[in-house]
Amino acid sequence: MAKKGDKTNAVRMIERQKIAYELLHYEIQDAESVDGISVSEKIGYSVEYVYKTLVATSSTNQYYVFVVPVAEELDLKKAAKVVGQKKVEMIPVKELLNITGYVRGGCSPIGMKKLFPTYLDASAESLEFMIVSAGKIGLQLKLSPQDLAKAANAEFVDIV
Repeated sequence: MAKKGDKTNAVRMIERQKIAYELLHYEIQDAESVDGISVSEKIGYSVEYVYKTLVATSSTNQYYVFVVPVAEELDLKKAAKVVGQKKVEMIPVKELLNITGYVRGGCSPIGMKKLFPTYLDASAESLEFMIVSAGKIGLQLKLSPQDLAKAANAEFVDIV
């Protein structure tokens, strides 16, 4: 059960769905240390388990959420193919809060303002657990990939 200060939209949603999870806290020294590799070091887990949440858009102004390993890059061509678009591009960071309700470094694939089509990289599917942002900087969620897919209404695809 999360403490009061840890009750983000993401945490509320997984609790509502009765999904098993663990919260991981880390210290924030500066805004630059919110990249996924730094976060994995701070929480003491290998980068293979830590995933970042990226938001992209298409020419049709549809938004898409992609969850990929922190040490990897989203392949925009594969991502476009998966969503049936000619092209997708990352949204500007300054638009992230307005679109998702989350800030850079604290963007969770669960509990955004709207439910966008969400895709988890296929590399997560065989993991025992994965770690994603819990919806604010300094807080991560550890849960099974299948539970994350359920909570985010996501599917596993090859996108890196």
